[in-house]
Amino acid sequence: MHIGLYFGSFNPVHTGHLIVANHVVNHTDVDKIWFVVSPHNPLKDSHSLLNEYDRLHLVNIAIEDNPKFRASNVEFHLPKPSYTIDTLAYLTEKFPLEKFSVVMGADSFQNLPRWKNFETLVERYSFIVYNRPGFEVEDRYGAQVQLLDAPLLHISSTYIRRQLKEQKSIKYIVPGAVEKYIEENRYYLK
Repeated sequence: MHIGLYFGSFNPVHTGHLIVANHVVNHTDVDKIWFVVSPHNPLKDSHSLLNEYDRLHLVNIAIEDNPKFRASNVEFHLPKPSYTIDTLAYLTEKFPLEKFSVVMGADSFQNLPRWKNFETLVERYSFIVYNRPGFEVEDRYGAQVQLLDAPLLHISSTYIRRQLKEQKSIKYIVPGAVEKYIEENRYYLK
């Protein structure tokens, strides 16, 4: 089975994430997408992160009706901060019959040389990269890359958190069940 690993903070998960994941499953040979919830991305500030178990729960709520999607907490049990190469090594050892590819935006792909052991990463794993305006994938670093033109929404988790702090609606930006759970638990208001 070919599994696309979609790494992210998902702080919170939103419709844009789901559209990209659905596009990858529909337009590549990927059989399933695993949303790998990262407890702490070493390249991002963690002060605004919701607890990782709450973020994982929101992803589970968002994808519960799609059998091709799975939320993964694999990085919760690995040393912090989480590094993609370490997660992939662990998953490859644990699931030796599966093929893993990394799903990411062109903006993240441009940052690949900043990642831990990026040479090993591009040597051993393939990438499914969705184009993002303003970020051309020119140098592929010797990586096996499949480029996609996924439908993109100009939505970010940062924007959603700001909307919530300003007590504005996030309807349609996140799945309805996610919106309801965030509001009931008063997430991101501080």
